[in-house]
Amino acid sequence: MNDEIMKRIKEKLHKLPITSGVYLMKDIDGHIIYVGKAKNLKRRVSSYFLNTEKTVKTDALVAHIYDFDYILTPSELDALALESTLIKKHQPFYNILLKDGKAYPYIRINLKEDYPSVEIVRKVKKDGAKYFGPYFAGISATELLKTIHLAFPLRQCKLNMKSKQKRECLNYSLGLCLAPCTRRVTPEEYHKVVDDCIDFLKGKDSKVEEILTQKMLKASEMEQFESAILFRDRLQMVAKLKSKIIMQLGSTDEFDAISFVTNGENSAIAISVIRGGKMVGCETHTIFDRNLTSSEAITSFSVQYYGMSGLVPPQLLVPTDFEDCTLLQEYLENLCGHKVEIVQPQIGAKAQILKNNWQNAFEHLEKQVDRDKYLRDFTFGACEQLKEKLNLSKMPHKIEGYDISNISGTNKVASMVVFIDGQPNKKLYRKFIIKTVEGSDDFASMAEVLRRRFTDALTKKDESFEKLPDLIVVDGGKGQLSSACAILDEFPFDIDIIALAKQEEEVFKRGESEPRILARSSFALRLLQRVRDESHRFAITFHRNKRQKITSVLQNIDKVGAKTARELMLHFKSLDNIAAASLADLEAVVRKDQARAIYAAYHTDTNI
Repeated sequence: MNDEIMKRIKEKLHKLPITSGVYLMKDIDGHIIYVGKAKNLKRRVSSYFLNTEKTVKTDALVAHIYDFDYILTPSELDALALESTLIKKHQPFYNILLKDGKAYPYIRINLKEDYPSVEIVRKVKKDGAKYFGPYFAGISATELLKTIHLAFPLRQCKLNMKSKQKRECLNYSLGLCLAPCTRRVTPEEYHKVVDDCIDFLKGKDSKVEEILTQKMLKASEMEQFESAILFRDRLQMVAKLKSKIIMQLGSTDEFDAISFVTNGENSAIAISVIRGGKMVGCETHTIFDRNLTSSEAITSFSVQYYGMSGLVPPQLLVPTDFEDCTLLQEYLENLCGHKVEIVQPQIGAKAQILKNNWQNAFEHLEKQVDRDKYLRDFTFGACEQLKEKLNLSKMPHKIEGYDISNISGTNKVASMVVFIDGQPNKKLYRKFIIKTVEGSDDFASMAEVLRRRFTDALTKKDESFEKLPDLIVVDGGKGQLSSACAILDEFPFDIDIIALAKQEEEVFKRGESEPRILARSSFALRLLQRVRDESHRFAITFHRNKRQKITSVLQNIDKVGAKTARELMLHFKSLDNIAAASLADLEAVVRKDQARAIYAAYHTDTNI
């Protein structure tokens, strides 16, 4: 950080208020790289720039800070809520980010229905249904659901239960469903079975064990050995659940334990999930945040983790040095709508669980240091390297890659893939059907796609298009780059753009006659290759699906098979052209009987 930047920052620090709020650290390109909350903004933000000894991680953050902004809040609780919202929106690299944001599996039962089904979901809604979970790292929600369906004859279909069906499905014949669809069971009788299922999900295993054992023995007696093996496997699943019982706990105990560990350079958080007195999951997360205490890390993690589902247990175990109990408790209670107790156990079973949880975090930290360094180099570090090696005008936080796919000029489509800080963000991917280009003209197709993309950017109708990329990557050489640059010049945007040629992996940059060659082993080149290959994969998949959909339409016509459908598309290029073709035109491509069938399909008012 040079003297001029430091002088400007010190002037802003002097004007900071001593109230609560959220601060946003920005890099030289204006990208938000860190979001934090503070009870005292002046003291907190100033701590980053004091001439005191800092960790390497804090230094890494400060080295990238060019400016900062702040937002005042009425209270520290409001600051915590706003911090969570901004982290989710901006995904700053230096924050704790549950980026793959694991959508953990839950089991959902809607008791408001007369005949509820049991289903796996990855998003908890405030819809009045009962949710059980999350399930991960040891307990499979899918295996649990299979066990439920074998033990309890609840419906597995997605039929609308408001309408009575004429006959039962196969599951009724197999004894796996009570057939509520044909009203062979009353809602009251059905709900008694649902209640047994809920008891099982709450930890009462004995009834399920008894049911499965009886079914296994009966199947064995009838020499239905495949079914007997199936029931045996489900019994093993129940035994696995029973093995996770923590003897010192009650069968109704429900809580999570969260631990934080750091070695000064790297940090990790572990969370253990206990439901019905059983350990149903334990998971560890590497923490990339560069400047957090144990309390701040656990608070920030909890806000994001529980914010993804809104499903908070009645009790949360935290270490004895945790300082934000009241703040976190109030936040979580507002989130979930019920009382949450934050406990700091010092003795007994819960203290031991927390100790074991800390050990999980510690072991994860020891094993993951090298892997996480590689991951950083592979993603965010690759972006930094790309900026340096190609002399880009800004850090390529958001990269968009484009590719065209067609066969002999038919079914032309294009793809747009998006990488954020070196990682694909599939939510922002987009597909294009080429509308204005005749024949196989990749240059014109790319021009159409880019023009549509940046026209939409001006109107800001699409989430993916609203935020402009820092770098565009197109597949090809000088020709493809020139064509793309010509379109980009039509818009008032300052965006770096490059082309990556396949064979020699040459990088062509605007305004340079000679290509740049990046080392084959460099993270920068590997990032460009991932963007290029992903855009190609996405385009090919879209094209294949579109082609299959079209050929399936043709194959619905009598006498037309897959081979004939492909020949028609190669010759006529589109379904519209086939529909408009004369009988003679069709007979020039396929057999006469096929031509007559196709012509008749599109000319129902004509006798031939």
